[in-house]
Amino acid sequence: MIENPADAASGNENERPSKTQLKREMHELQALGVQLTQLSRDQIARLQLPEELREAVLFAQQVTSHEGRRRHLQYVGKLMRRTDADAIRAGLARVTGASRAAVTLMHCAEQWRDRLLADDAALTDFVAHHPDADVQWLRTTIRAARREHEMQRPPRHGRELYRWLHVCLESELRTDET
Repeated sequence: MIENPADAASGNENERPSKTQLKREMHELQALGVQLTQLSRDQIARLQLPEELREAVLFAQQVTSHEGRRRHLQYVGKLMRRTDADAIRAGLARVTGASRAAVTLMHCAEQWRDRLLADDAALTDFVAHHPDADVQWLRTTIRAARREHEMQRPPRHGRELYRWLHVCLESELRTDET
């Protein structure tokens, strides 16, 4: 009986991946690199990327020539092969808000901001939960955000308070995880 070569090949588990599979994986890594180039500098800084990859991603944002950008994105894809792509995907989901934890963090920061702007007692509660918080800065920012709201001006200080709360709560979650 003549064996089917495909059946014989499937029995060998130590076989290396096909050329097509390798190309598919490389294209996926390059696409992940393209996603990295679409992030802001702040989001890139929050990711745990190797320095060489971080610099390449930041440089890719500056390249305007179509062909130069295409070639540089291929280089970013090459650098991605040396990194842990799953860790980068998880970090990307966290930074862009695609993960459940990121959404929960966003809602928590919004709730604290709303509580702080609505009630003076909320500041006491926040400081009790976060003793390292800069109370003077918080009071000043809360007052300014309330004034903005009363005067119906754009919520610059409200956004600043939200960003600060987001970073504060995010660092608290990181220390809880470790």
